[in-house]
Amino acid sequence: MTYDLSQPAALMAALLPDLLLMGGAMALALLAAWRPASDAHQRLVGQGTLVVLATSLVSVILAALRGGEATAGVIAVDGFRWAVDAVILLAAMGTVALNIEQQPRDGIRHAESHVLVGLAASGMMVLAAARDLMVIFLGIEIMSVAIYALVGLNRRSARSAEASLKYFLLGAFATGFLLYGIALIYGATGQTQLGSISAAIARHALALDPMLMVGIGLLIIGFGFKVAAVPFHMWAPDVYDGATTPIAGFMAAGVKAAAFATLLRILYEAFYLVGLWIEPLAWVAVVTMIVGNLVALSQRDIKRMLAYSGIVHTGYLLVAAVAATDLASTVFTFYMLGYTLATLGAFAIVGVVQRDGEGGAPLAAYAGLWSTRPWLAVGMSVFLLAFLGFPVFGGLGFFGKWYLLSAAIDAPGRLVVLSIIVVLTSVISAGYYLPVIRAMFMEPRAEGATSPAPTGALTRVVLIVSAGLILVCGLLPSSLATIALRNGFAPHAIPDEVRATGAGLLR
Repeated sequence: MTYDLSQPAALMAALLPDLLLMGGAMALALLAAWRPASDAHQRLVGQGTLVVLATSLVSVILAALRGGEATAGVIAVDGFRWAVDAVILLAAMGTVALNIEQQPRDGIRHAESHVLVGLAASGMMVLAAARDLMVIFLGIEIMSVAIYALVGLNRRSARSAEASLKYFLLGAFATGFLLYGIALIYGATGQTQLGSISAAIARHALALDPMLMVGIGLLIIGFGFKVAAVPFHMWAPDVYDGATTPIAGFMAAGVKAAAFATLLRILYEAFYLVGLWIEPLAWVAVVTMIVGNLVALSQRDIKRMLAYSGIVHTGYLLVAAVAATDLASTVFTFYMLGYTLATLGAFAIVGVVQRDGEGGAPLAAYAGLWSTRPWLAVGMSVFLLAFLGFPVFGGLGFFGKWYLLSAAIDAPGRLVVLSIIVVLTSVISAGYYLPVIRAMFMEPRAEGATSPAPTGALTRVVLIVSAGLILVCGLLPSSLATIALRNGFAPHAIPDEVRATGAGLLR
């Protein structure tokens, strides 16, 4: 099936999952405002949001099964878009499920929080589909405005207010870079659609045009902020620490998936004839992996440790972007699924273990967890080992790292140095993942320590599904990899002379 996006009916059909989610979220916004805030009302709106998200997910699956493509237009219709949409919706559903039960413990009764998760997810889906710089900016703003509000959800917490303000100010600053980059790219090429930009670069020999180079650089800086790549990462630990636990997990998984999907599409569709972005991006990947790991080693708060862990995984995904092979988008969807499941599960347990109304998650609270809540200790171990990429017990996380290294080694020029750094930093990451596991299983419970809160039904579902999928998919990686391969997109071949503009790490 070929979508003619110049026809309104075809455009609506291509955007159906996004429109279902947006329309449902706006209807739920009216329901949320209809009655005063209460635990019962926020639970009702949360359940309605889960239904809307599930409906959108079914629509995405049906669209993927139906197949089809759009050869031109401002949005993409391909397997990569549907795969990223599915990851985003899974992250949103897990977040809402956790949030329904976490909000009463945090003293938050606002039903609008669930609606904001749905609106943020709709912005992420627009990003995953965008093939035009203006649509990309629209998706970023829909996502970002909702996230700004979600971070400051706990109005009684000074730390939450600080995190929201910091994220808003730095986000606005990064948006300025993004807009300037879009303006310069349009000035150099006269186009905003990704395919038209690459055609203009080829037609007018703009690969070394200074205006275009500066525009691409500013664009990468804007996305560097969204994915928390070093040195644009300073906001992440404080924002994750100040946000409620489910929202921190949603930012770590959903925002990263949407921003990376867009960045890959921009680089591979619009700028594959421009080689000067490859080497700087490789250095950003290296610095991100090293700095994230070194700072994570000193953390004694689990949420801040997970924030720096997310920064490290940004570096790993940047390696896939630099590889720029047919496997790159496949590696991204495979890796992002495992990372999203592990993130949802880990933040779910953090929310259960932390004391009611407190945002901190000290490592000492996990000492002796095996003796009081053994299944929580087992689940947290699975999620941390998935982050680490440990064989068998890390399940899907191990094969995510394996396919990432395969894509790097198979890339033209063989990214050996980058691959070695990935392996070494993965080993270093054991220095902050394994101490948590040791504390849970080998350290005694502190005298007078309170037991974790009872685990609600929805939280148990999120934990069981996340851990189960990580382990089961780790036993059947080839089947999942085959699905991911079918739902990737092949980047344009980067000519050898373009790759040759890189040096150092790429040789």
